[in-house]
Amino acid sequence: MKPFTLNIRGALHQFTRPTVMGILNVTPDSFYAASRAFDAETIAARVRTLIAEGADIIDIGAYSSRPGADDISAAEETERLRRGMDVLRSIDPDIPVSVDTFRANVAHTAVAELGCDIVNDISGGLLDPEMTDVVAALRCPYILMHMRGTPATMQQLTDYRDVTADVMAELGERLAALAHAGVSDIIIDPGFGFAKTLEQNYELMRNLPALQLLGRPILVGISRKSMLTRLLNITPDAALPATTALNAYALDRGAAILRVHDVAPALAASRLYTALHPA
Repeated sequence: MKPFTLNIRGALHQFTRPTVMGILNVTPDSFYAASRAFDAETIAARVRTLIAEGADIIDIGAYSSRPGADDISAAEETERLRRGMDVLRSIDPDIPVSVDTFRANVAHTAVAELGCDIVNDISGGLLDPEMTDVVAALRCPYILMHMRGTPATMQQLTDYRDVTADVMAELGERLAALAHAGVSDIIIDPGFGFAKTLEQNYELMRNLPALQLLGRPILVGISRKSMLTRLLNITPDAALPATTALNAYALDRGAAILRVHDVAPALAASRLYTALHPA
């Protein structure tokens, strides 16, 4: 990976090794049950675990994007985030935090009022046309993920001429729109598991180096996902070894950020990669 920098609240943060983003789900229905933290006690325990294991960034989400999850209002999503961020910032006021939301008004509140630093948008701004302008006004880093449709419809939208080329083209269009609006710090996420078949996920992973042509740090989020569990016929609870193996492969293919439920194994993979690829 190439070192990268992010301007977080006016301070330049430099990332010289693969970065580990730990997942904090303040939801009752995320696909991996062990990641759910819905009350203050369980949120605090989860935050302390992520920090103790060495997370570089915490990604907080209050809206489950798994197929079949309950839809919730923006007000409910914001209230969940407020509860989570109050606890998180009482434990660590400084660790960078990304907010996992596709709603512009939720993103604005999370960054402007609740102490989040980065917007992580599974829809790349396509589910809320105001997101691009909001992120530009906030002057915060933005994670641009590739998806088609909505979480409810995405698996019906997997008709690609060439999945790698098409994902790159669609991300490129969004990058241009974001740059035009004045968003400068952008991370790209190919969106494994979102509007891709099992086979397309692995084809995209094999071709991950091509995405470096877009000139942005690449985030890979495959932690305990169905692209692992379906292939190996296992449950998410049993998917940590497979997650770690594929994360190591992703690093070798150019990933700069690993978004994971389990920080310690991902950090070990990052350190091993760094030892094998000294600056």
